[in-house]
Amino acid sequence: MNLPLVFITQKKIGDELRAIYRENLGGAAELLLAADGLDDAARAAAVAEAEVLIVGNLRIELTEDERGNLENVGLIQALTAGVDHIPFSTLPDAVPVAYNPGVYAEPMAEHVVAMAFAAGKRLSGEHAAMRDGAFNQFAPTRRMAGSTCAILGFGGVGRAVADKLGALGVSIHAVNRGGATDHAVDGVSTLDDLETVLGAADIVVIGLSLTRKTLGLIGARELGWMKPDAILINVSRGELIDQTALYEHLTAHSGFTACIDAWWIEPVRHGEFRIEHPFLDLPNVIASPHNSAQVPGVHTEPARMAAENVLRFLSGDAPLHLVGDDEKLK
Repeated sequence: MNLPLVFITQKKIGDELRAIYRENLGGAAELLLAADGLDDAARAAAVAEAEVLIVGNLRIELTEDERGNLENVGLIQALTAGVDHIPFSTLPDAVPVAYNPGVYAEPMAEHVVAMAFAAGKRLSGEHAAMRDGAFNQFAPTRRMAGSTCAILGFGGVGRAVADKLGALGVSIHAVNRGGATDHAVDGVSTLDDLETVLGAADIVVIGLSLTRKTLGLIGARELGWMKPDAILINVSRGELIDQTALYEHLTAHSGFTACIDAWWIEPVRHGEFRIEHPFLDLPNVIASPHNSAQVPGVHTEPARMAAENVLRFLSGDAPLHLVGDDEKLK
């Protein structure tokens, strides 16, 4: 009996990930790795014959011609939580795609907490002031306990942020599609209530997926709803915020702080880092290079979760976390 073929399209893969795939799928599938340096004929056969693809970044791991030759694929399993990098319009319509929600939740939540407190305590600003000779010992900073944090997107990352900030005395208001959650929060709404939610929040954390509906969600109007001394933290995708509107808001409101981990043009997704405005020169910006998930072992858990979901599919069960039409950007 021939085993189904699982083609792992990542161009580089270490021994630890190979072991995870073998351990979880070795008895249920034949594994073929693009990282093993397949010649053109072997690669074409893999694309044509594979029942499952496990992909890191499909846009750069398969050519457009290869994407059009996936009629035999029953599942594309993404290693990532976000799937906005997948060019769905170049895939056969019937091929289901699954993603890995919440896989980076804990380290990303830690990053959010660090950014929120660095902003509230004005750490980077006072560091710069001391470097210039000022010693502002009696300038007040923000008391974080008792503040309100609105979390836009209440998946794995949002819930982890809620747990960590909630434990520090921050009131949590969740925003999700259903307007309900069984997680311990102080309030919950949908995006239809965005004006009220933003107006009441001291901290706004963006953890939404990038979709056609959320693209450009935060613009000049939405920024204007926020408190003049609010802290805005984006660890999701830069394109959720209008770049020019954010820059203009920051220059007009010196008490407002933007903590930016997710940028509009980034090396992994676009091949370069580029911004249209000099955000990094602003004193009310705290920046990081989209590294909120980068902790030791960051690649092992996504591989394990992906392999487990693929095994569900190969065993005849419905795979988890399939991408819906409303979640597709392109």
